[in-house]
Amino acid sequence: MPRAAADWTRGDMRETTLPNGVRILSESIPGVRSVTAGVWVRQGAAHESEELLGASHLLEHLVFKGTKRRSPKEIALSLERLGGSLDAFTSREHTSYQARVLTEHLPVALDVLADIVLEPLLRAEDLDLEREVVLEEISGMEDTPDDLVFELHADALWGGHPYGRSILGTRESVQGMSAGALHDLHATRYLGGELIIGAAGYLEHEALVEEVSRHFARIPGGAAPEVPTVASGAVGGERRVAREGVQTHLVFGMRTPPRSAEERFPLTLLTAAFGGGMGSRLFQRVREELGLAYAVYSFQSFFSRAGIVGVYLGTRPEWADRAASVTLGEYRRLAEGGLGDEELAEVKNQVKGQVMLSLESTGARLLRLVGSALFGEPRLTLDELLAAIDGVSRADVGECAARFFDPEGQTLLRLGPGAA
Repeated sequence: MPRAAADWTRGDMRETTLPNGVRILSESIPGVRSVTAGVWVRQGAAHESEELLGASHLLEHLVFKGTKRRSPKEIALSLERLGGSLDAFTSREHTSYQARVLTEHLPVALDVLADIVLEPLLRAEDLDLEREVVLEEISGMEDTPDDLVFELHADALWGGHPYGRSILGTRESVQGMSAGALHDLHATRYLGGELIIGAAGYLEHEALVEEVSRHFARIPGGAAPEVPTVASGAVGGERRVAREGVQTHLVFGMRTPPRSAEERFPLTLLTAAFGGGMGSRLFQRVREELGLAYAVYSFQSFFSRAGIVGVYLGTRPEWADRAASVTLGEYRRLAEGGLGDEELAEVKNQVKGQVMLSLESTGARLLRLVGSALFGEPRLTLDELLAAIDGVSRADVGECAARFFDPEGQTLLRLGPGAA
């Protein structure tokens, strides 16, 4: 069995890199009796060509249609019969396959994950069937305006950059996808240098490395693909898309620096204070004081090359202008005034509490562990993470508020009746 090329340890977190480039990460959590394990592939919508839009997501679906050793039903039952679960998702930059099981069933989970990741059949007849499933998924998104508005906003905000592409692809690209193209994608992207395998829960790192090596040490290496660079900051402007319905959906947003940038922590605090809960500025102003919306919230996403902070709200068409004006007014108030000492202290407590509560889940621990490797972040212990949040100053949030919450720089997408 190949020996590890490198070994890294910090607290309960460890990492081993196999000679073929596969990175194995673990976090030991003694107080639980389960493990969440996963395989991440550096392949997502942002890596696709125009002809292959949606290929990463379609491939993620197709691996569950059978392997050399398991039928689709056997894949489905392999962990369910043990009380565990198996799931997958595709994002802008990654495809992930995850399993949650009792600790004693971790070898079975890793065997199943390796089977679907490394040995899928990718048969043309299965593709014909799964293609229809994905087309239904696209139809469902198009019939859900509060999902569709985010797709349209991404296209407007990113201005042709791959971050603006739909993870699902288009009807045309999915209908035109061939089994050969998916075979090629699997052969060129599902390689050692593009895989990160992680596990969090009641486990021993050495045993994890041994099991992973049994399955993954034999595959060839490979270099991770790059996403094109993109500038952060304002794009601005408003786009209106007419659609029948009883609501108008609005999404505001601005590009930010990537996840590894120092602005991430102040932006997280600003997003929480702006629209991150019932006590936030937007919820209190737009919903509680004016009754202009039922759903109103801020959001953020950070990628390897850039990120986005924004706001969503849904309102009656006749109230859309006022709702947009009020929201932009709150943007201006935040951009010009930042957060006061008391509000900053409160939102720090809110975010720290959310972090600590979320990390009681092995799945959330795994996402944090692997995320740091995927995005090149410093590997922080929980205490260091909480200290980083506490270390954000009022000047830090004021600077980020002025740069990224300027109402004049927001890209606004309206979707609803008479929006055009």
